[in-house]
Amino acid sequence: MLLAGDIGGTKTDLAIYSPEGGPRRPLAEAEYRSGHYPSLEALVREFLAATALPVTWACFDVAGPVIDGRAKITNLPWDLSESGLAGALNLRIVHLLNDLEAVARGVPALIAEDLVTLNVGEPVAHGAIAVVAPGTGLGEAFLIWDGTRYQAFPSEGGHAEFAPATEHEVGLLVELLRQRDHVSVERVCSGPGLVAIYEYLRSAGVAPEGADVARQLAAAPDHAPIIAKAGLRETPDPLSAATLAMFAEILGAEAGNLALKVLSTGGVYIAGGIPPHMLPILQRGDFLRAFVRKGRMAGLMGRMPVHVVMRQAAIFGAAIRGLELSADREWPALAAKIPGNPSVTR
Repeated sequence: MLLAGDIGGTKTDLAIYSPEGGPRRPLAEAEYRSGHYPSLEALVREFLAATALPVTWACFDVAGPVIDGRAKITNLPWDLSESGLAGALNLRIVHLLNDLEAVARGVPALIAEDLVTLNVGEPVAHGAIAVVAPGTGLGEAFLIWDGTRYQAFPSEGGHAEFAPATEHEVGLLVELLRQRDHVSVERVCSGPGLVAIYEYLRSAGVAPEGADVARQLAAAPDHAPIIAKAGLRETPDPLSAATLAMFAEILGAEAGNLALKVLSTGGVYIAGGIPPHMLPILQRGDFLRAFVRKGRMAGLMGRMPVHVVMRQAAIFGAAIRGLELSADREWPALAAKIPGNPSVTR
């Protein structure tokens, strides 16, 4: 059996799969708060003890770059290695991949029920595909057709500079530059970015802060969910609603930037933890206007399909990758990387 995991700075999702059941039918699954555990090994041991299912190998996607089988989680003090995890968890093989590579690997397997379309566009067969995913951070990836199938490539594009496109976005950038010497787009297009936008709009007097929202923020360690819920109420909090509208514009512009850079005529997929929860805002039009607003390229942008991924795409992609590895020629090569690993018989 395969253990698949989506290892994020805020939460970790784990699930167990069998080759017969495939990536859509986990045998067991659970969600954990990542920061409550000293290590991934401790978290996984708790999950495996609770499920009591025999696991042979694992595939984890992680929020950060994976280089030569090693990764450091961007928003957690966890250093991971494939060989170290395999030894600590008594698994034959552990494979690590970037979380956005995992999301991208899952895109070709998505079905209509997994998606909400923001722009039907005119998809080009085998055209490149862009993936943008705001959550605790901002992930980006892309897929290229190799003549037989799509190949997924990770990116750290979320750490590129934030490029403001409106007066308020310029003001936000100026304010954040007072606090740090580099403002990445992740700083304004993520959970913490939602809070940064709210605080800037409040200080700029764009809208009054609701007394009930202020009380909730004062009592909670994580402000982003409170702002999102207040902005999505039937009678929205004005400041929270303005925050969500600005967030949608920033996300739309950044999705358009990646779409231009990889020429994603095959489509753009908006994944991550935030978009499904603010779908009404994304459907309202601010997102698409910012996405298309690319000057002489506006016509091209308008023809690109844009979809919101409504399922947990990262662990889905990690499961797909893990099940692929068990069935192809990479299995013996990966096993050979684990010191002291017994030979793999097929």
